[in-house]
Amino acid sequence: MATERTLCIIKPDAVEKKTGGAILALLETAGFSVVALEKTHLSKVVAEGFYAVHKDRPFFGELVTFMTRSPVIIAVLERDDAVAKYRGVMGATDPVKADAGTIRKLFGANVGENAVHGSDSLANAKNEIAYFFAANRVAPTA
Repeated sequence: MATERTLCIIKPDAVEKKTGGAILALLETAGFSVVALEKTHLSKVVAEGFYAVHKDRPFFGELVTFMTRSPVIIAVLERDDAVAKYRGVMGATDPVKADAGTIRKLFGANVGENAVHGSDSLANAKNEIAYFFAANRVAPTA
């Protein structure tokens, strides 16, 4: 398997509950290396741009409001098969349906406040990482 990178956003609900460190520790225990990390408060413009793919969906406004209500932690994760492995560690979008031990089961409250975002493909991971991090802000590939 090839070493890949994927984007992780620890969402406002998890940051508000002060579980960001526990989530990062769980990811490192699962074999991910954190190669870039930032805590920031997304502006409306940044959140709208990031989630532009959903702009015509009925939940778009609510999503932007949620993602801008308080700080988030954005990380670039690296490991073999990172996209698929991270999606497995995240768990199902609905924490009620997520497997035991996954981030969303442990830290999510509901479908809207499910603790983390993760890239859904390698192509999207590259685009999402570039959206938040200039190349010189991410550790070189090992």
